[in-house]
Amino acid sequence: MDNLFTNLHEDKKPLAERMRPKTLDDFVGQQHILGKGKLLRRLIEADRVPSVIFFGPPGTGKTTLARIIADRCNANFVKLNAISSGVADAKAVIAKAKDDFSLYGKKTYLLLDECHRWSKAQSDSLLASLEDGYVVFIGSTTESPTYSMTRAIVSRCSVFEFKKLGPTDVKKSLLRAIAEDKIIKSCNVKIDDDALTYFATACGGDVRSALNGLEIGAITTNPNEQNQTVITKETAAECLQKKALSLNEDVYYDILSAFCKSLRGSDTTAALYYANRLIEAGVEPQLIARRTIAHASEDCGLSAPNCLLQACASLYALDHLGMPEGNLALTQAIIYVCESPKDNRVVVAMNMAQDDAVNHPDDRIPEYLKNHTAASKNYKYPHDYGGYVEQQYLPDSLKDRKYFKRKPKK
Repeated sequence: MDNLFTNLHEDKKPLAERMRPKTLDDFVGQQHILGKGKLLRRLIEADRVPSVIFFGPPGTGKTTLARIIADRCNANFVKLNAISSGVADAKAVIAKAKDDFSLYGKKTYLLLDECHRWSKAQSDSLLASLEDGYVVFIGSTTESPTYSMTRAIVSRCSVFEFKKLGPTDVKKSLLRAIAEDKIIKSCNVKIDDDALTYFATACGGDVRSALNGLEIGAITTNPNEQNQTVITKETAAECLQKKALSLNEDVYYDILSAFCKSLRGSDTTAALYYANRLIEAGVEPQLIARRTIAHASEDCGLSAPNCLLQACASLYALDHLGMPEGNLALTQAIIYVCESPKDNRVVVAMNMAQDDAVNHPDDRIPEYLKNHTAASKNYKYPHDYGGYVEQQYLPDSLKDRKYFKRKPKK
């Protein structure tokens, strides 16, 4: 909540904080939930935002949007961090919120960062105030709430997923900072397009990281003879503490595509070459591991189920061991996927099931499969028949569907 001293040391805050958007018009990204006509935007514009949970990667605007909502709705705004706060802190916020609502009719928006870290007891302390409506909960987390938070809280909230910002959105934020921030403007920054593109792509969709890297470059680079602070791609790489990409955006996607197709095509040498070319160009090795995980299921599937274990283990190793040692596990996973038999029945089954789920969502479940109905006595319990018994499980309109085709036994 703002006070007399809120802006006293504004210039000491990081650039990402100084450039935090204050209105929906300044907010960048997340058009899938904030675009014109989208549900969340309609709720904000109508001043009818319910308790919500925002989840997604860091630096994608979760906290910023929470502040915008509170400001726009003329409400109190309180921020807690789940790591450092507990039940007592929540109760203090709730007590004041109840008084403010009774006396002034003013709601309190409670932003809880890292909300997945709250225990059941801490979460339960909020339930009554959420139901009464004088506290609007905004949870911010990098974890999916469906498995990381208590069901009681999740059931009372609308859940919105935030996605990594694309390079175009990150560039908009960088250019706005160069044009508007007084400290960056005082440095007379001149940044070439290669450096701007590098910041926008190497930050991995985290606009906070890109902005803070820009600030480091602006305040630590000596001006040239024209009193300009020139930021090059090499300067940007140093400020983000990553290697400078030796390829442009189009080439990056071409190499990534070649890597994926080499995995599918069982060319171990090509897959390893493209993977290491990406790493040497500055791409996060975790990105390559994630693609390997996807292809382990998409292209090997049940014919080589250990591919998925190998690929997941490589991501774990990279996260917990780091580079260069983590590259050993990544290399092992790539080789394993390449050398394994290929089988796309998993992705075929998934696509068919998704298509039917969209086009046949209201078909009636057979009565004997329903929960505790009179027809339940007609359900055949497979274990009474040695583990398998023939009966219809799909709705009538889909009863002849076969998503997964078993391979004949040799």
